[in-house]
Amino acid sequence: MAVYNSSSSLPSYCFNIHKKIADNGDIRPSLVACRATPQKWTILEETSDLSKPRQTILNGQSFKDEFSMEYEQKRKDVRELLKSEESENQIESLMLVDAIQRLGVDYHFQEEIEAVLQRHYMEATTSFDGYSNYSLHDLSLFFRLLRERGFFIPADIFNKFKGKDGVFEGKLKEDIRGLMELYEAAQLVTDGEDILDEAAKFSSQIVSNRLKHPYHKSIAKFTAKKYIRDFQGNGWGKTLKELAKMDISRAQTVNQQELIQISRWWKDLGLAQEFKQARNQPLKWYTWSMASLIDPSMSEQRLELTKSITFIYIIDDIFDLYGTPEELTVFTRAVHMWDYEALHMLPKSWKMCYKALLDTTNDIGYKIYKKHGYNPIDSLKSTWASLCDAFLVEAKWFASGHLPTTNEYLENGKNSYPLWPLYSVLLGINKRTRGAVQVDDISELISSVAAILRLWDDFGSAKDEQQDGNDGSYIECYLKENPGSTIEIARERVVDIISNEWKRLNKECFHLNQNSGSSSFAKASLNLARMVPLMYSYDDDHQLPVLEEFINSTLFDDSFLVHRP
Repeated sequence: MAVYNSSSSLPSYCFNIHKKIADNGDIRPSLVACRATPQKWTILEETSDLSKPRQTILNGQSFKDEFSMEYEQKRKDVRELLKSEESENQIESLMLVDAIQRLGVDYHFQEEIEAVLQRHYMEATTSFDGYSNYSLHDLSLFFRLLRERGFFIPADIFNKFKGKDGVFEGKLKEDIRGLMELYEAAQLVTDGEDILDEAAKFSSQIVSNRLKHPYHKSIAKFTAKKYIRDFQGNGWGKTLKELAKMDISRAQTVNQQELIQISRWWKDLGLAQEFKQARNQPLKWYTWSMASLIDPSMSEQRLELTKSITFIYIIDDIFDLYGTPEELTVFTRAVHMWDYEALHMLPKSWKMCYKALLDTTNDIGYKIYKKHGYNPIDSLKSTWASLCDAFLVEAKWFASGHLPTTNEYLENGKNSYPLWPLYSVLLGINKRTRGAVQVDDISELISSVAAILRLWDDFGSAKDEQQDGNDGSYIECYLKENPGSTIEIARERVVDIISNEWKRLNKECFHLNQNSGSSSFAKASLNLARMVPLMYSYDDDHQLPVLEEFINSTLFDDSFLVHRP
């Protein structure tokens, strides 16, 4: 909720989807900037052409059938590659798995990848020499891939690259490829693994210009296209690149259609007209879901998650911009009641939001019940009550001029970024997931992701589009708690906390990945944390250039689209 006062109204950019009709009849959407203050991240009326049947990339039944057949053949080819490389070449099989993951198509081959890594783990932990002959690159790749999947590999395997003085050998400075992979491996550090902290520092000092975006902390959906362009491959490279390009086309078509549905839902809701000062950003809200749940088949989950995220933003703005502490207390009480009879307690415009919240959340619960036989409504109700409680605490703090301690602020702030909607939606992915993830299993993970969200919000947001509310930040609380300190020191403290939360997150995801039923939740949570810097990295003009690039690349860039021959 960190929003800052602004004495001036700076221009921002809105995004308008225009279409270019290619000679072959395909319509290629592109992202074009236009000046407007209140419309940033919304979807303008002119974009309604996206909903027409001809807008779909894979239009025409015969073309769809042809595409589907070729797509399935490519998947089969890669599956066979995984099986053949598994038995023929140890390092080559790891490189294949890495390429599949970097290209963002690993969700097709979970069982095959698991088999490859299981074999590597068994051979490394049972044979006499294990991985003693691995190069720096190969050992780092081995370590990262297996840790990501929940196989315990001790960090001290990198001691072999240290000299008698206990530091990494100087000759490694010439191995740029190995250092790059060592840095990637070091991103999976957990508490107490000093050697990985040393490895990250050692490698980053040498190849810092190439390490701005480590793979483990990046969105594969964002980096896949660059990887495709740079990827030379080998015997299996051509097949894998072709599958990745087809996968991008398929996913982009699905995502565009989902964006249309969200736009219609948001327009029909009517809240943008009632709360004109609140954020009107369905494009940004959908982007959270698109980045977190990447499997194209998870369309329903993305749509329902976007609806929940929408209400987090709108309720946040109600607490920041619209209500007195007394009015917000009544609203919070109504959310705890979760009863349409509470409508009479609220102002007219707030009634619309309250009713929409109940309608939408109850509908999500009913859909999950109808599909999977259980209803998460109690968990969802508790989520919204906790969210409003946290927002109310902040509203009272800052209305009274009181700044809490840093610990109080951060603990309360974690509740203002509820991941329970994500948790409940993911429980509905399929029946075998049900019961595999328990609240106690994920509480630490949720806490870490929420802390990363809270602190990045404070750290990166100098201003959040056209907002005039003021609710403080961790940095303000730190400066009050530490008289004589500076903003630079406070920012360093925030960076340190975020780094430590990533260590905790790595540890929790490692444990969840050991359970196939909970690995989906771990992956979605990691993607959420990876998306945070994009959402809050404002430039000097108070814009979000990296987020704009991500949305353009993912939703509207046509460079990898598959068109009719």
